[in-house]
Amino acid sequence: MTAKEFTIVREFDAAPDRVWAAWVDPDQLARWLPDGVSTPRESVTIDLRVGGRYTYTMVNNETGDTYPTGGEYIEIDEPHHLMMSWGHPGDSLEDAMRITLDLEPLAERTRMTFRLQGAAGASGDGFIYDGWDQALTSLETWVRS
Repeated sequence: MTAKEFTIVREFDAAPDRVWAAWVDPDQLARWLPDGVSTPRESVTIDLRVGGRYTYTMVNNETGDTYPTGGEYIEIDEPHHLMMSWGHPGDSLEDAMRITLDLEPLAERTRMTFRLQGAAGASGDGFIYDGWDQALTSLETWVRS
């Protein structure tokens, strides 16, 4: 049986504070989510504090379908560690999946360990894992720009 979590590790040509900002700055978050979707800047809200909430809405560029997304910040250690719930903006903390980001400096680079708890995932699933894998590729391009 597959565990209800997965981890993706990536290295970025950017310092941890640059990668961190891409996750917590509303202007940046609206710009790096994966190809095929757009995130209107006005849909992004961030209250970066433990217990604070964030929201954003992804729009499928082909169909126009919208995907409201959000959660609550659980742990914050800027710019090294971030844990937040992830799902529909109205989900309770207890029912939502969790994302943990750990950013490790490597000279001028950053190793990011992305962990999602609450959903099974594997490369090629065409769903959550592949979506996040694509998003992290977009993030890599964004932090290099």
